[in-house]
Amino acid sequence: MQTLVSEQTLGYMLKDARMRRRLTQAEAGKCVGLDQTVISRIENGRHALRIDTLFKILAALDYEMLIQPREDGAPEQKGDAW
Repeated sequence: MQTLVSEQTLGYMLKDARMRRRLTQAEAGKCVGLDQTVISRIENGRHALRIDTLFKILAALDYEMLIQPREDGAPEQKGDAW
């Protein structure tokens, strides 16, 4: 399991998931109604992603999101914005 700590990390995870499904950016975008350039910006962490859009992308890639508390005493992750 990978830990999400920034927009860039999310982008890398989504790109990896897309490539595992053997989809181009254009094909992935078509699945969720987004242009290829938007998919590219998301994958590069340069696009503010609405939560509903994230869920659509995850569903199209057959992925799910798990949210859980950090382990006790875990230091802040590099890139945390909170």
